[in-house]
Amino acid sequence: MFGKIINITDSTIVVEMNKNEVVIPNLMNLYVIFEENNNKLLGEVRTVLSDTIQIDLKGEFIGEKFIAGTIRKPSLSSNVRVINDLELSILLGQNTESNIYIGKSPIYKEQNIYADINDLFSNHLSILGNSGSGKSCSVSRIVQNIFLNKNFLTYNANLFFFDAYGEYKNAFKSLSEINPNYQYKFLTTNPVDTTDGKFVIPIFLLSVDDLALLLQATEHSQITIIERMYKLVRIFSRNDDNAKKLKNHLIAKAILNIMFSNQSSNAKKSDIFEIITNTNTDEFNLKTEIQGVGYTRIFSECFGIDRNGEFGESILLNEYLNKFVDDSLERTITVPEQAFFTLKDLAIALNFTLIGEGFQENKIIQDAAIILKVRLNSIINSPNSAYFNLNEYVNLENYISSLIMNNNKRSQIININLEGIDDNLAKVLVKIIAKMLFDFGKSRTDKASIPFHLFIEEAHRYVVKDNDVFLLGYNIFERIAKEGRKNGVILDLISQRPVELNETVISQTSNFLILKITHPKDLEYIEKMLPNISGDVIDKLNSLQAGTLVAFGNAFKIPLLIKMDMPNPTPYSANCDVLNRWKG
Repeated sequence: MFGKIINITDSTIVVEMNKNEVVIPNLMNLYVIFEENNNKLLGEVRTVLSDTIQIDLKGEFIGEKFIAGTIRKPSLSSNVRVINDLELSILLGQNTESNIYIGKSPIYKEQNIYADINDLFSNHLSILGNSGSGKSCSVSRIVQNIFLNKNFLTYNANLFFFDAYGEYKNAFKSLSEINPNYQYKFLTTNPVDTTDGKFVIPIFLLSVDDLALLLQATEHSQITIIERMYKLVRIFSRNDDNAKKLKNHLIAKAILNIMFSNQSSNAKKSDIFEIITNTNTDEFNLKTEIQGVGYTRIFSECFGIDRNGEFGESILLNEYLNKFVDDSLERTITVPEQAFFTLKDLAIALNFTLIGEGFQENKIIQDAAIILKVRLNSIINSPNSAYFNLNEYVNLENYISSLIMNNNKRSQIININLEGIDDNLAKVLVKIIAKMLFDFGKSRTDKASIPFHLFIEEAHRYVVKDNDVFLLGYNIFERIAKEGRKNGVILDLISQRPVELNETVISQTSNFLILKITHPKDLEYIEKMLPNISGDVIDKLNSLQAGTLVAFGNAFKIPLLIKMDMPNPTPYSANCDVLNRWKG
């Protein structure tokens, strides 16, 4: 079939077609060996013409090892032959304890293809492809293969699925049937089945950065407000004498500042009453009794305006207010590291923040604060508040444990259903959970001892170039992409629009499973972002059958065409059956 070598260029060999030998069917993408003096170079058939065959060089066999990339070239006298079974098994992988079955080769009689588990799952992975190309089925099949692997028990796996449509529920619901030690947990904001768990995030475990994302902060001045709110809500969580004294100090100081301002008495009264309405204590509310010499006044009665335009009880008010002013309080009160609070407690703390000296007098900060206040109250007064409704304090480790545990057994797959959640909020929730897992991983003395895999469906919604870097100084997905592997937090991105994904994250991805992609911008983006990918791989991507993918990266010796098995059971990802629906 293969005659003599006619031409050798940088990475392409042109070989004469020997028509006197048996013709090999389906030459395209066939692997061939250039052999001379025990040197074996691997090539892949790229183009078949009437008289010649163009073959791209892929690497070199050294003993029973394959090294990708080409340094040396074959000579014109090298023997050209089809790859043998041993060499092919080195490329496609073997069924060993350290390997996982991926799928079948559509070129080599559907031979099984395996990948090294560490090479595949210790690195970030991207699964890309058009809608309908088979992404969900491919992901489901690979994950099912993990647990169907009889070589070892994958008991300590922690696979978190951020499921945009709830489609993976069906694919993994029978996990325990494979082995009773395996558990699948489905968390949702709207439980329907008895096995569904309630998805809740403890608002008190959120950091200043998390709250900035939740409240959609856009300015650095808003971060200052959030930091102050966060400090106060933790102090107030104790509800002890010091917390009460601090509240009264803040109210008294704010009212005094207003009373000695240049505003009219009517404007002062309006501002003071607004403070008392939004921030009040037993000592400061509209019905508080203030004791004078031989008489008492209700707080609201002290603001009658006399003929000189002054408050009639200004002296009584000054004496009462100054009893509560203590500027040393905040310096002496210890802010608790562990504090339980709710969304409403945050709103109260925000109100106290806004009456603080410096915040009242700055119009820019006041405007920024009002935006935060509106956004916080909109969450409190919407169904979204249920996502943060936890009744008692848990620390980070126990919260993560509660996500994983299911009926006193640990779950290997934790599916967080984001269906029905507004995209902006869903992005925040995904970032918060990802950051919690990353922070937990970083806190471990034994780094990467508990690996977490984050499978993010519709990743182009969440893993994007956001305002985070400008506002917070980092993007959590960029940070995980750079530092996650050494801390045991691995990203597995699933997307139909690679061009919309964060470039930094994609650049740190080591393995790719790419199904059919036809959009020119997506193809151009993949080629630009992955300089090591060859043009022939890009050419394959827009002509793949559904369920067939190109796999390349650390886990694969060379780019491989893989035909995926259908998952059993399948995810809820089929197209609508319009014909039968129309027929009624």
